[in-house]
Amino acid sequence: MAEVIAFKGMRFNTQQAGELKTLCCPPYDIISEEQRQEFIKSNQNNIIRLELPKEGENPYSVAAEVLKKWEQSGILKFEDKPALYVYEEEFTAYGQRKAVKGIIARVKVEEFEKGIILPHEFTLSKAKEDRLNLMKATNCNFSQIYALYTSGGKNTAASIDAVSAGEPDLQFSDDDNITHRMWIVTDEEAIAQICGDFDDRKLYIADGHHRYETALNYRNWCRQNGIAKPGDAQDYQMIYLVDMEHPGLVVFPTHRLVFGLEGFDIAAALDEIKQLFDVTRYDTSGAMEEILDTYYKKGDKAFGMYCGGGAWYLLVLRDFAALNTILPEASEPTKNLDVTVLHTLILERVFKIDKENMAAQRNLTYTKFFAEAIEGVDSGKFQCAFVMNPTRVSEIREVAENGEKMPQKSTYFYPKMITGMVMNKLV
Repeated sequence: MAEVIAFKGMRFNTQQAGELKTLCCPPYDIISEEQRQEFIKSNQNNIIRLELPKEGENPYSVAAEVLKKWEQSGILKFEDKPALYVYEEEFTAYGQRKAVKGIIARVKVEEFEKGIILPHEFTLSKAKEDRLNLMKATNCNFSQIYALYTSGGKNTAASIDAVSAGEPDLQFSDDDNITHRMWIVTDEEAIAQICGDFDDRKLYIADGHHRYETALNYRNWCRQNGIAKPGDAQDYQMIYLVDMEHPGLVVFPTHRLVFGLEGFDIAAALDEIKQLFDVTRYDTSGAMEEILDTYYKKGDKAFGMYCGGGAWYLLVLRDFAALNTILPEASEPTKNLDVTVLHTLILERVFKIDKENMAAQRNLTYTKFFAEAIEGVDSGKFQCAFVMNPTRVSEIREVAENGEKMPQKSTYFYPKMITGMVMNKLV
């Protein structure tokens, strides 16, 4: 099944590069241009120059030159021995302080049809093209893919806790009050035990679908161009592995924002929605999330449709049979997803926003922030917002095991992994 191995990670030499906090950054796809400039202003050696290059006529080539320069000057250094990297994030979610811990390792990439590493979301081609160009230029992973596994009766979590019982080798807290800790494990016996636990496991991609598909494309490109052969480092990618039952796992909802629809008519839309949903109007949005949570805990399919001025409508699915008619080939886990219900019965059926439109984001975009959804509608930027409950981790596993995929932006694992604590040069 999944092949997991240790590797000689590439890390910043903080004695030359600067304080670790000033060298790391959040994932590239949530960073604005203003933020990117601020990271570089804070420290010219910030990983953002490699992970999200914007310099010169060919930013990818410039990133490769910067990487080479940093290696030669000692700003970046390789681990002396192959290692596993235990990574923990301590954070606040839903008013509670939590922590999630897993290992960063090299994992052999496999085609999805082999059933060893499974996706759960559709991807967008533009993002994959960008990541592939960066990998072609640098031959390096600067950030990790995030994957989950089931324990299968093996207590890998206890083994990970044992090798990270002491003080971390690396630690800092970022501006979002997230503390990042890393333990570098080079003990061969401990590595063999932990990696061996994965011999009969499947992996479920939690975050980083674009990067994983890019990894497959890059491996194939390297083979086709005589750069690598089967078994070489290009067969492996840097992946963060977390137990699916870890108590620190948090999935935030991703809310849907509708804009630019011609002839947009809330009253007419509600008349159609009432055919399948019970609809209740509320005049203030302050308790929307709490109300939706009560339905979430009961297992009902409920959404908040915000239309501006404080008013919103609670939509609770009444007729489940409609999904069997519209999606006869879909599995029960897929049909029972909140995002499936919303997309199929409301966005496609009522607002005529089809899958191609969604993928192109012509009339639909997303946010994980409730306040941003409300303010966006009130400002007139969006015509309405659909406030969601989060997808359950168990639902992700069930959909992936059925060989199906959720719509884009169905999950938001929080917090995102920091970029820059360890890198994977494919040598």
